[in-house]
Amino acid sequence: MPRYSHRERIEMIVAGEKPDRYAASFWRHYFHMEHHAEGTVEAMLQFQKQFDWDFMKINPRADFHIEGWGFRHEWSHDEFKKHRKLQFPVTKVEDWGKIKPLPLTSPSLAEHLKVVSEIRRKSDPELPLLMTVFNPLSIAGRMVPERPIFAEHLRSHPELVEKALEAIAETFAAFVADLRNAGADGIFFATLQWASSNMLTWEEYERFGVPYDLKVMQAAEDDAINLLNVCDSNNYLEQLAGREYPAQMINWNSGDPTNLSLERAAELMPGRVLVSGVDNSDWLINSDSADIGRRIDQIKEENDNARLIIGPGCVVDPATPPENLQTIRDRL
Repeated sequence: MPRYSHRERIEMIVAGEKPDRYAASFWRHYFHMEHHAEGTVEAMLQFQKQFDWDFMKINPRADFHIEGWGFRHEWSHDEFKKHRKLQFPVTKVEDWGKIKPLPLTSPSLAEHLKVVSEIRRKSDPELPLLMTVFNPLSIAGRMVPERPIFAEHLRSHPELVEKALEAIAETFAAFVADLRNAGADGIFFATLQWASSNMLTWEEYERFGVPYDLKVMQAAEDDAINLLNVCDSNNYLEQLAGREYPAQMINWNSGDPTNLSLERAAELMPGRVLVSGVDNSDWLINSDSADIGRRIDQIKEENDNARLIIGPGCVVDPATPPENLQTIRDRL
């Protein structure tokens, strides 16, 4: 029998103490179920019941963040296929002037506050819940058909786009504050592709990313359990580690040769818990259970369970064999 509850185990690791075993968490989309609050709640509870992860990263449909500003899509009814994007809030640079703060009664925001409250009501109170929130740059970047369009707008009309970023940050700071009231223990704060030299220089991210990130994250309050997700290649994890981001846990793809390794990240971030180790785009989906087991054993041999929570570099492909995830859970 485990010595500690999930909450106790995560709190011990955050405090730098050795738990009874390695902790782990994984997350994925259920595209065919995330059309409404009830389906998302059912999918998240089903996944947790199947694998019993140490914290739940609530994985909503990604574009709930921008629906209130006029984004439209066609629902997918296929577990393995994303929704089809139909209409974007920004089609020309002047449209950034139309992005104003949304109230929490906006349907998609209210829906996902309900998701959190229902999962909290129906799940073990000892299971930490982290709700997914994209950073303002990522939200703005989803408002246009292609990411390079947003980068061009950011550089050609920075003051106009910054006003939109302010509106987005105001909206999601209020949303994050209410997530805590709904029962979230903290947030899974995702920078997606934007905290990376693939899209922006570090100087650009300092201007257009950092201040808006902090406004949203600080709304979770000091007692929140927050996770900062920096999942792209060539990312700015090392630079972000030097900032006062209120996140006890850091998640990134440590297997990407352009990013920090687990060993180097542990050196640079002695006060942070690392959530990584599993290459979700390669061996997690492509290897058999025996190979998965060997890889997890190696991760455990080379790392400290008071510093590392075993997790993916980014969201798990829905086509990942469930037996591979079960092998990881059984090896903890």
